[in-house]
Amino acid sequence: METKQLGTTGISVSVIGLGGMPMSIYNRPPESQSIAVIHRALDLGITFIDTADSYCQDESDKHHNERLIHKALSSYKGDISRIIVATKGGLMRPNGSWTRNGSPEHLRQTIRTSFEALGGDKPIDIWQYHSPDANYTIEESLAPAKEAVADGLIRFVGVSNFSVEQIKRSRDVVDIISVQNQYSPWQRQPETDGVLKYCEQEKLTFLPWSPFGGSRRHSDLKDIPAIAQLAKEKGVSVYNIVLAWLRSKSPCILPIPGASKTSSLEDSVRGVDIKLSEEEVEKINQAT
Repeated sequence: METKQLGTTGISVSVIGLGGMPMSIYNRPPESQSIAVIHRALDLGITFIDTADSYCQDESDKHHNERLIHKALSSYKGDISRIIVATKGGLMRPNGSWTRNGSPEHLRQTIRTSFEALGGDKPIDIWQYHSPDANYTIEESLAPAKEAVADGLIRFVGVSNFSVEQIKRSRDVVDIISVQNQYSPWQRQPETDGVLKYCEQEKLTFLPWSPFGGSRRHSDLKDIPAIAQLAKEKGVSVYNIVLAWLRSKSPCILPIPGASKTSSLEDSVRGVDIKLSEEEVEKINQAT
C-alpha cells in the first residue's frame, strides 16, 4: 500500500483510509462482518481508520463504532502499532437525528468516553471537533481538546466541517493537523471556498467525507457519463474513478470511503493504483 505523510506529524499512513460509519448506523451489518471488514483492511495495508462518537443509532448507542474498532484491533493477529484511528466529537444522535453540541462540558466528557471506548491505554491518535456549534465560540469548544492533549488523552487534533476562518481560529487554540469536510462529485465546495487550497498550503491533511455522495447518491455515480465511461475504459468501478479523481485534486487529500462489506473495501483498495490524466480529470470536472 502506498503511503503519505499525515499533516506535518512525520507519521506515514496509507493513501486511503477506512470510514467506519456504515458499520454502526442504520442497517448495520452483524458485528462479525464488520470486524472481518476491519481485519481485511489491515491485511491490505490500510493504516488509517476514521470514526466518531456519533457513529451509532441513537444516544443510547453512543460510541458504538469506536468500541467496535477497538474490538477489531484487539482481536487482530497482526501488527497494529502503525494504525491511526481518528475519531470525532460534537454531534448528538437524539432519536437517530444529528444535532450539534459544542458545549465545553459535553466535549470534555465525550473525549474521556472516546478515550475509554478506544481502549484507554494510549492517547486518541486524532480527535476532531465534528462540527462548529454557533452557541459556543470555537475557542470555548476547542479548549477541552487542548486540555486533553496536555493530559495525554489526545495525541493530535483535527476539525470537521470548518471554513478557512474557523480553521485559522482553531489553530490559535491548539495545533491542527487535519480537516474533514464534505467533498464528492456533487459537493465540490472545498475547491471554491479556499479550504482545500489552505490545507495544501499549510500541509494539513484533508479528509473528504462521503466521497461517493453518501448512501443516497453513491449509486448515481454510474449515471455521470464521464465517470461511467472512464470506468468502462479502464475496466474498474465508478468508485475507483472517483477516488482517483479526488486524489488528483491535491496531494493533501486522503479519502476515507466507508465500507461494511469486504467486497466494497477491496474495490476501494484497487482504486489506489489508478492514475488519471489531466484530460480525464477535466472531463470529470466538466461533468460534475
